[in-house]
Amino acid sequence: MPDFRNHLRVRRGLTFITGLVECLCFAGIIFGWASLVFVLKADGYFNYLCVNATGINGSQVVDCSGQDEQFSLVFTIASFMNNFVTVASGFIFDHFGTTVARLLGIAFHTVGTFMVAFSNSALSILLFPALSFIAVGGIMLLITNMQVGNLFGTRRSTVITLYNGAFDSSSALFLVIKLVYESGISLHACFLFLSVCSIIHVLRTFFLFPRTFIPYPLPDHYSYGLSCSKLSAAKRSMNVRSEKNTETEQFSSEPPAKQEKTLRECVLSRLFIWHVIWLSVIQLRHYLFIGTLNSTLQKLTNGEPSLVSQYINAFAFTQLCGVLCAPWNGLIMDRNKCKPRAEVCAATPFLPLQYITFIMQVLNRSFLYGGNAAFLSVAFPSCHFGKLYGLIMAVSAVFSLLQYACFALVKSFLHGDPLYVNITLTLVILLAFIHPLSVFLHCRRLVSQRAKSHL
Repeated sequence: MPDFRNHLRVRRGLTFITGLVECLCFAGIIFGWASLVFVLKADGYFNYLCVNATGINGSQVVDCSGQDEQFSLVFTIASFMNNFVTVASGFIFDHFGTTVARLLGIAFHTVGTFMVAFSNSALSILLFPALSFIAVGGIMLLITNMQVGNLFGTRRSTVITLYNGAFDSSSALFLVIKLVYESGISLHACFLFLSVCSIIHVLRTFFLFPRTFIPYPLPDHYSYGLSCSKLSAAKRSMNVRSEKNTETEQFSSEPPAKQEKTLRECVLSRLFIWHVIWLSVIQLRHYLFIGTLNSTLQKLTNGEPSLVSQYINAFAFTQLCGVLCAPWNGLIMDRNKCKPRAEVCAATPFLPLQYITFIMQVLNRSFLYGGNAAFLSVAFPSCHFGKLYGLIMAVSAVFSLLQYACFALVKSFLHGDPLYVNITLTLVILLAFIHPLSVFLHCRRLVSQRAKSHL
């Protein structure tokens, strides 16, 4: 039996580490879009939209605003699909279990990377379905990995936020592709390699995950995944013992557990509604920032390619810090079970200040998505986690479509100057502060009710 327990500890460790690598290297790579756009422009994607124009003092310049708008549309659709399809992913995960959800996600991710690998400047249109497939597959990998937190008891929120931080940091993979591309390796080869890596995801699905779910709280001697016959026999004996313990508990004199809230009650609760608003307004600001970063840097640097590349590299390197920042949010939640965060601003058109903006952006993003998943796991029944996570991401996805309207507004009416849009979004973000206040009042009310019940 000690061998079986050691096996469980090793398997849990492998599950945690490989899950971290999977989230860090594959799940959220589309958010490194600014780095990939640099490579796609060098390969001539959408370059037919660049036209000759007359600049200041009658000089001839090349206007590529149409190309920038098309790249922005690709990211807008991909980021929308990343969130909106999550509601379907959540239902698939809750109803069919881990294996089905992961295999579907792996299939989407692989198809997307293959499409990019075999695209070229003449087939630029393939970027639209390809990036959407990569986004949908990536978020399904994240959803199935977040349940790994259930294996670690009181550190559950820390693990969930760490995985979300790794998801954010995976955007740096496109920086790696950019650097590799500049060293002479083609975009085709890079994305073929990502496609082949899907074999690793499939192996994790069968050997390091249960067919259904990882329960919470975790039963004693819980095991999962494929095992050799000797260990399987030990597992069966443990499961029989666990079932007997469950039967004994059912006939004990203790009162029945409190009935869980229904999905409808969760969705209509004040906590969930304000949580949706909190995520949606801050996420819109993030998506607009990422989707327009390349064109913004082009404007601030007067189109100097080496300077644009320098700032894009700096932005991508800061994204790596997400995996270091996010767990602090989980540690706070594991200790206090209450306190989200709020926001950031990139409104000042001063080039060196963008370094500070990059740092603030990654800090806020780490707390945003890690806090979202951890809050849902703490505040609502675990049986509804996939559905609630999917629903909130879907609603926020619809809201995030406003980023393209903002981009069009800047281009058409504000003559390329995003200052007023940035100021407006900063004011809208003030709504996000209502959510932490609402959670604080809710927690204080619960404490008061418990104090009265003990009198």
